Formats: sequence, structure tokens, C-alpha cells
Amino acid sequence: YYDQIATSIGTVFFGFLIASLIAIPLGIAAGLSPYANAALNPLIQIFKPVSPLAWLPIVTMVVSAVYVTNDGLFAKSFLVSAITVTLCSLWPTLINTALGVGSIDKDLVSVSKVLKMNTYTKITKLVLPSALPLIFTGLRLSLGVGWMVLIAAEMLAQNPGLGKFVWDEFQNGSSQSLAKIIVAVLTIGIIGFLLDRVMYALQSLFTFTNNR
Repeated sequence: YYDQIATSIGTVFFGFLIASLIAIPLGIAAGLSPYANAALNPLIQIFKPVSPLAWLPIVTMVVSAVYVTNDGLFAKSFLVSAITVTLCSLWPTLINTALGVGSIDKDLVSVSKVLKMNTYTKITKLVLPSALPLIFTGLRLSLGVGWMVLIAAEMLAQNPGLGKFVWDEFQNGSSQSLAKIIVAVLTIGIIGFLLDRVMYALQSLFTFTNNR
């Protein structure tokens, strides 16, 4: 049981990390450039509502076609679950990052022009510090979505993790199965809560409020 928990947490963090590495740069680009925003917005609105149930068979077929052996760094089941998490969880971070970057104080933007900041300096010294609160809001939402999607993906694809544990106990149908499923559901909820608290602590550490 503890191995299943560790597997699920490792998978969701990997998928969440990849989603963040994709979503934050795209969100910055969309927030800074009206053209990038116009190009990305239709894609976001098209793919954001897609259910993990739809992504899962596509991801499974692609990974199976590309990852023809089990000798690689990651197992196929791990990659399927992690990529499904990535595809479903990147949208909140992307949207909130674009919103945070786009709502930067116009006076700060004017100062950056007066100081003739280059793009890198503008992003690291002005854009990111100003947009961090909304970026972290997006990250918290994405991690919650990723955790929820992962459990469903493990259950449906029979990939190792808590989702598979719940499904196996349901299929087992023994006298203790209901109790084990309830324990697993509570575990899933508690882990989801703890993951959010970790992100909230990081948000408090790296962002500033009126009281700090």
C-alpha cells in the first residue's frame, strides 16, 4: 500500500513538473505579446475541457509506439500516467501566468522602457516578481487537477498507484474491500490537501503580500 502511495506521488510530481515547465514560459509569452495570446487562446479553449478519459488512450498508443522496450529510464505505465497528468494539468498554470503577466502595473512597464531593459532582465526583474502570486495560484490549481487526474488514469489504465489499488479492491469484492477503499479514498484526500499546503507554503515563501 505504501509503495502505491509513493508511486502515485512520484508520478504526479513528475507530470506536474513537466506541465509547469511548459505552461509558465507559454503563459509569459501570452501575457507579454498580444499575438502570442491570440495564437494560444484558441488552443487553450479547445484542449482545456478535454477529459483525461480521452487523453489516456491516445497517450497509451503513442507511448507504446515510441517506447517499444522496457529497458528505458522510465516504465511505460509511469510515462502514460505522467503524460496524462501533464496534458490535463498545465492549463490552470498557463492561464494564470498569462493573466498575472498581462496585469502588471503599467507604470512598471513604462519604467522598464525608460531603463531600456532587455527582454531577459525585464522578465526576471519585473515580470516574474510581479506575476508570482497568480503563477502560484495556477500551480496550486494545476497540482490539484493533476492529482485528481492521476488517480483516474491509474484506475482506468491499471497503472501502478493508488487508483489501481482502489480498482483492484473493487474487483476483489471481499468483505474487507469496502474498508480498504474508504481508507484509500481518505488517503487520496489527505495527500491532496497536503500537496496544496506544500504549494501554499512555497507561495508564502516566494511572494510578498501587503503584510510583508
